[in-house]
Formats: sequence, structure tokens, C-alpha cells
Amino acid sequence: MVIRMAKIIGRNPVNEAIIGGRNIHEIIFQESLNANRLNEIKELAKEEGIKVREVSAIEISRIAESDNHQGVVALAEDIKLFSLEEFVEDLPQSNGFLLNKPRFLILDQIQDPHNFGALIRTAQSAGFDGVIFHENRFCDLTATVLKASSGAAEYIPLIKVKNLNRAIEDLKAKGVWIAGADMEGEQEYFEADFTGSIGIVIGNEGSGLRRLVKENCDFLVSIPVTNNPGSLNASVAAGILIYETVRQRKIKLD
Repeated sequence: MVIRMAKIIGRNPVNEAIIGGRNIHEIIFQESLNANRLNEIKELAKEEGIKVREVSAIEISRIAESDNHQGVVALAEDIKLFSLEEFVEDLPQSNGFLLNKPRFLILDQIQDPHNFGALIRTAQSAGFDGVIFHENRFCDLTATVLKASSGAAEYIPLIKVKNLNRAIEDLKAKGVWIAGADMEGEQEYFEADFTGSIGIVIGNEGSGLRRLVKENCDFLVSIPVTNNPGSLNASVAAGILIYETVRQRKIKLD
């Protein structure tokens, strides 16, 4: 497990980091800014014994390295990042196969921080078991990503891997089916079976899935779109597939 130092910016991300039990060293507020949500965060910080201070609007923007801080910045230990091996070890297994039909969101070279944060938020909201991404081919877990996740990154395991194809192979060996989102997929997403253990792979915003990743998927699914513009934003496409798993499992349970 890797722990890094980080800045958390924005009211909801800071609030969720406190509630989620992150080790926060200090919370910095913009002085003379009176807002109910900020006062709630101050009270929560006081209850948890977290150091707080107030600075000018110019200073807090300098610390946050952004003007989009909503009047609060926390200095804290970064999100806990798991390796796939240690994460899978803690999941229920039988004869080498994962039980309880886990669901994973697998990201192949996502670059936009707002997309990355939205993907984390959607996966967490839908009850996915983890988000898997490549350590050298992705947008880093910046304050912008965490803010875009609206606090969801505090509650879903983030799994960082050195080789995405090897991670996919390891999941397949554990009984997880891998579905890649691709415009040329052999079946439309609502025709696919997402009721078992599943990993949904979402590719780069511009180029989609890399060739080897695509070939490593068990099956590819497409989302029907009109010719103009002809494609969907990565986080929108992921949201459709993620909630198709929710829909199918609900129908199966009913």
C-alpha cells in the first residue's frame, strides 16, 4: 500500500476526507468568508482535533494552486493506493476464484482529470469494488481529480498497477470476465451479460482502448450513437455500462 502527501481542495472533498478518516495535518480556510458549509467543516475539524488556520484569498489560492478551492484546502496524507495483489488477497475466494461477483472499473490511459474524478465517483456510487489504472499511463491523482470525484475517492479502493494487461490476465484467472467499451464491439451493451464477476475497461478519451488491451478483453461492447458527433465522453460511456450492471443484477435478484 502506497501513501503519499496531498492537497485536498473544495468543501465536499475536504468534508468527506475528514469523515472517511484520512490523516489530515491541517485545514486552511479563507479568512472573512462566512458560509454555512465552511462553518460545518470547521466544527468537524475541531471535533477531530485537526489544526486549522485562516489566510487571505490570495494566499489560499497560492496554496491550492487553483482559484477553485471554495475557501478551504486540507493538507493530508494522500489516498491509499492498493496493488492488485494485496487487494485481491482480501476478497472472498474459493479454489482460486473470486466470490460475491465483484465488479471493477479498469481505466486504460485516461488523461483528463475531470473525467478521472467522474469515473471514480460513478463507480463508487454504483457499488463497484475498485478502480484499476496504470501507474504510468494515466492522469495522476491530483487535487483536481479528487475534487471532481466529489469525495467518492475516499470510499472506493483505487488500485494502481504496473502492467494493465497483466492485471487483466490476473483478474481473468480469478474468474472475472473482462468487457471492453469499443465503438466496434461485436454486441451492443444491453445484449451483454454483466451479472457475474466483471471488469469494465474504458479507454483513452481520444484513441479508445489500446490494441493489446482490446485483444485481452473477453468481449467488446458498443453503445449505439448517432453519426454526429459519433462518440461519447469516457465518463459518460462508463456511466452507461456501470449502471447496466446495476440494472441487470437488480432484474436477476427480482
